[in-house]
Amino acid sequence: MAKDEEIAFETALLTRAAAIEALLRRLLDLRALSGEIARPERLMAAMRHGVLNGGKRLRPFLVMESAALFSADGEAASRVAAALECVHCYSLIHDDLPAMDNDDLRRGQPTVHRAFDDATAILAGDALLTLAFDILADEATVLPVERRAALVLALARGAG
Repeated sequence: MAKDEEIAFETALLTRAAAIEALLRRLLDLRALSGEIARPERLMAAMRHGVLNGGKRLRPFLVMESAALFSADGEAASRVAAALECVHCYSLIHDDLPAMDNDDLRRGQPTVHRAFDDATAILAGDALLTLAFDILADEATVLPVERRAALVLALARGAG
């Protein structure tokens, strides 16, 4: 890869990562969504700790670039990318648990189970997985209902 291409790639990756990070911050706000029972502060803090601690955001980048390649709606693609990142972060939180890898650090920060506790880490991971489906199914993901349903099904079958 030529130096100019490498710089262009890194710039695009950082730009997409910043946009997804901002969307994830909004999605992980403490305010309950319509129909939600509550968003417990400790659980939300653990979810944010697991999601908003850096990372390249390569999976969202690939979603966004694929969407751009096919001239898909950018806002809908951003939400799909955020959902995919929630699934990725859920898997990392669970992978770090004592029953799995028992890692103390993730991206230079204490893992969720170290920063909080095992039970909170399990619940945070589970909640991120659920949030991914919520994001895809929500009308705010401006896609035809059939396409949103197909995305939910694909995620359910691919993430299991």
